[in-house]
Amino acid sequence: MNSDRPVNLPLPRLALAMPVTAVASILHRITGVVLFVGMFFLCYLLDRAMADAAGFEQAAATLDAPFGKLGLWAVLTSLAYHAVAGVKHLLLDFHVGDSLEGGRVGAWISLAAAAVAGVVLAVWLW
Repeated sequence: MNSDRPVNLPLPRLALAMPVTAVASILHRITGVVLFVGMFFLCYLLDRAMADAAGFEQAAATLDAPFGKLGLWAVLTSLAYHAVAGVKHLLLDFHVGDSLEGGRVGAWISLAAAAVAGVVLAVWLW
């Protein structure tokens, strides 16, 4: 048997084995991408709403639809997490919580704050 063959790593088990700091870092990058893409959605809605009264009604109807609310929730939750993680990174620049344990605590705080923000935003939108 050839032991030099590549190993098939199951992604769910691999994700659970990652440290919380790695998960927080990856989510920070993902939320940045979601914010970038979400800005096109928000700019489209702003363009529609500012065009005329019918466009405003169309933008309002888009936000009342389930996919519109889901898109807005995704952008706002991403913004909340990205902002909290950004503040965490600013604190790290000032050497606040830059130890291994401090990084873990900061990552858990970021994840918890984002979860709370996501739930609050979901309650507010629906």
